[in-house]
Amino acid sequence: MARRLAFGVDLGGTRVRVVLGDDRGRIFSRVSENTEIRMGPEGISKQIIRIIRSMRIEGFRLEDAEGVGIGSAGPLDMKRGGLMKPTNIPYEFVPLVEPIEEDLGLRTSLLNDCTSAVVGEKFFGSGKDVQDLAYVTISTGIGGGIYVDGHLLVGKDGNAHEIGHFTIDMDGHLVCGCGKRGHWEAYCSGRNIPDYVNLILDEKTSGEIRRSLLGKVPKNEDGRITAKSLYESAKNGDGLALEIVDKVGHLNAAGFACVNDAYDPSLITVGGSVALNNAELVIEPVRRYIGEHSRNRIPQIDITVLGDDIVSFGALANIFYRGET
Repeated sequence: MARRLAFGVDLGGTRVRVVLGDDRGRIFSRVSENTEIRMGPEGISKQIIRIIRSMRIEGFRLEDAEGVGIGSAGPLDMKRGGLMKPTNIPYEFVPLVEPIEEDLGLRTSLLNDCTSAVVGEKFFGSGKDVQDLAYVTISTGIGGGIYVDGHLLVGKDGNAHEIGHFTIDMDGHLVCGCGKRGHWEAYCSGRNIPDYVNLILDEKTSGEIRRSLLGKVPKNEDGRITAKSLYESAKNGDGLALEIVDKVGHLNAAGFACVNDAYDPSLITVGGSVALNNAELVIEPVRRYIGEHSRNRIPQIDITVLGDDIVSFGALANIFYRGET
């Protein structure tokens, strides 16, 4: 059987990744660049087109590709095929589907990045034989993708499961990037863990902080302790860092419990830079504490086997297996 090829795009506000792969989940070529946000709303689609046209493997012609799948940070406007007031991209609307289809002559399909990720898990990862599947990313933000009874949940605008905006703190001590208080993402995402660390350190004495590695680690430009510094200190056995990581784990467990009770998955896979770089420190507290919050039977919870490429795999699968998602 001749191999089937397509392009998969993982579009974020910081980086855009493009892969050329086949329907068996083999990736033959990949390019990663900083997302071009300075050239107007059409600059991003032009960047994707340029990257795709630059990708070459032996015996492949552009017209041989079956399409272009895109998994993108949202919010999405599915009807118009683009992004509506996207996070970290300073435009009201960013067109994607139409300009790429017109220029390349290839069918182009758009999904939310976390929706794309769970599709990747379903067709190329640990979810191949799973009908009820959830994917959670803990990265700069927190997001999710869901299958229930073998059906992919998408929603009217493609934004069906903004799980990072589940409320996990009714007191609302911290404000989410969306402007609302108490959201999961406001406490446990890579961008906002520094705020939570500060909240806890405000309750500690200066002596406790001085004796901790957290009093010595490099800070970000705002003078805050980064998520990376927190987890590195915990890996080095620092008591205060381990205490804070455990508290983050409690909050993550509450978020995972909401996912479990809302969607009842038999498997939750986890990705994103915070989780992938600190797998044990992120996953073990969730497994340990989720039972304190969840009504439903606890599912299997694992780090995704697809790593950083999970969104790209999903973008490919969305082209090859569109009718089956």
